[in-house]
Amino acid sequence: MTQPDPRTDALAAIGWREDAAMAEALAQHPTGRIARVIEQHRSGYRVSDGSDEFAVETPRAWLRKEVSPDDRPAVGDWVLLDARKDQIEVLLPRHSLLKRAAAGEHYRSQPIAANVDTVFVVCGLDLDFNPRRLERYHLLTLGSGARMVLLLTKADLCPNLDDCLAQLEPLRLAGVPILAVNAKDRGTLRPLDQWLGPGTSSVLVGSSGAGKSTVTNTLLGIEKQRTKEVRGHDSRGRHTTTHRALIRLPTGGCLIDTPGMRELKLSGEEAIDAGAFDDVSALAEQCRFRDCAHQREPGCAVRAALESGTLDPDRFANFLKLHGELVAAADSLALQQARKAEARVPGKAQKKRLDEKYPQR
Repeated sequence: MTQPDPRTDALAAIGWREDAAMAEALAQHPTGRIARVIEQHRSGYRVSDGSDEFAVETPRAWLRKEVSPDDRPAVGDWVLLDARKDQIEVLLPRHSLLKRAAAGEHYRSQPIAANVDTVFVVCGLDLDFNPRRLERYHLLTLGSGARMVLLLTKADLCPNLDDCLAQLEPLRLAGVPILAVNAKDRGTLRPLDQWLGPGTSSVLVGSSGAGKSTVTNTLLGIEKQRTKEVRGHDSRGRHTTTHRALIRLPTGGCLIDTPGMRELKLSGEEAIDAGAFDDVSALAEQCRFRDCAHQREPGCAVRAALESGTLDPDRFANFLKLHGELVAAADSLALQQARKAEARVPGKAQKKRLDEKYPQR
């Protein structure tokens, strides 16, 4: 029987979880100090060892352009520090990673939070409410290895709550818990406690002004995170949370608060058939032809559902849009990985460039 590693004794309070991959990694590095990344800034990281919080340095090699962001620590990651100084040496295995593709034309992964069990997607029941964007969040979350819970804030100010919930019925049927809350009322947030117990880790994501920092403050019982009023004409807030930070909760769990996200590009590693659109997939299986494009083919169950009103045309249009984005993102990711693999072979990339410039005749 494997003996517990004495280095992990103080880590339970900050969400430590050990599995076979983690145990193997620790066995390979018996002297490093274990810590968890609790803040990420442009200038570096802050970590906690379960007792103290302090700034750490990262290896210079990790700052090179060719190093993928996925290979660098994100908030929530477990790392090994040099036994003699406060410097990260090893990124330990993850059991989940929520990420998106960074904004811009060139593909670049952007990790959001690592080793979380639950992704709380926060959406305001005002002009922030957008079922299509929530479907995108669901697809990203399914690709992360964590579960999604939807928090609809400002429920006390919403005159048409039932209509909003009806638009989210496909998400509920897909297994996403949906909670309508007043982010300032601890009583309406009480159902969240089932996902915030000792040893758990969660992350809050959503648009600026949706109420993420208000939820955090209410769960803590103190005003730790700054909040601001949203703009009246579009319900958008300004970035009051400027960096990702892991916070310990009175319930025993850890919560990562994040800045607002306006753009949610797919990373290319998600799967459109992983559960986000099971209703569309089930209909497609009933089509007469296996390669049905759901346009004018006879016996198309998807078109029949659209015509009868049992399938929301906006949801189907979003399915097609996300499917197209996913294919493009996967192609970009594959191209980037191929280039990286080619560069690892000494001289191969240079030879290819020379061959292209001076072709053999």
